[in-house]
Amino acid sequence: MRKILLYFSLKYQGDYQKIYQAIKQKEKVSPEDLNHIEQKIQSQYVTLIDEAYPESFKHIPNPPWVLYYYGNLSLLCHPLIIGVIGTRNASLYGKEMCKRLIQELKDENCCIISGLAKGIDGLAHQEALKQKLNTIAVLGSGIDYCYPKSNQKLYQQIKEEGLVISEYPNQRLPQKKDFLIRNRLIAACCQYLVVVEAQLHSGTMNTVTYALEYGKDVGCIPTMANQNSGCNFLIQQGAKLIEHAKDIFE
Repeated sequence: MRKILLYFSLKYQGDYQKIYQAIKQKEKVSPEDLNHIEQKIQSQYVTLIDEAYPESFKHIPNPPWVLYYYGNLSLLCHPLIIGVIGTRNASLYGKEMCKRLIQELKDENCCIISGLAKGIDGLAHQEALKQKLNTIAVLGSGIDYCYPKSNQKLYQQIKEEGLVISEYPNQRLPQKKDFLIRNRLIAACCQYLVVVEAQLHSGTMNTVTYALEYGKDVGCIPTMANQNSGCNFLIQQGAKLIEHAKDIFE
């Protein structure tokens, strides 16, 4: 059955609904289709029916049928996963606060999860590696397609020292909607989500919505007034104000 799931995942490029319909309608798969199916991917993979499938994904709507990965899959079972996310167009203040937060977390034996995007996400991964913290990158593209290309070196380093995951196979090009769909996995994995810097209407706020739906704690680093700040808005709505890493645990 796991090879059938892999077959459909490759055929339908990780699209949950299309895979669901193929299974529901009992779409025929020949033995020949399955013979060399694993040779069509370079990465490792785990399916929804496997014992090693992450527990955190089993309890969310539309869990990935197949999760492709490079690195240490057991990091998804880490007891303290902290999501650190934010804008692609980070300010100097946002960058400095992100670095400081990760530096202050270095003694907490936590794992940092983010989306490998330009800006705060990439910086969170980068600083986590620098501080010898575990880190998980969740892609909105195929597992073998690094986006943005400017993070190629970082992508390779996380593959070797942390964990890179995607529900999309091989070199699948990213579409705008894929990043929003990806955000649910970041929210599902973390015990705590920290928003470093974000606009009021942004993909970052989409991740926050998922986190709140899943009952996760959310904290935000405040910024200046009149900046269309998603962080300040969330703090007004009850998110915890984060100035230092210790605020997460208080």
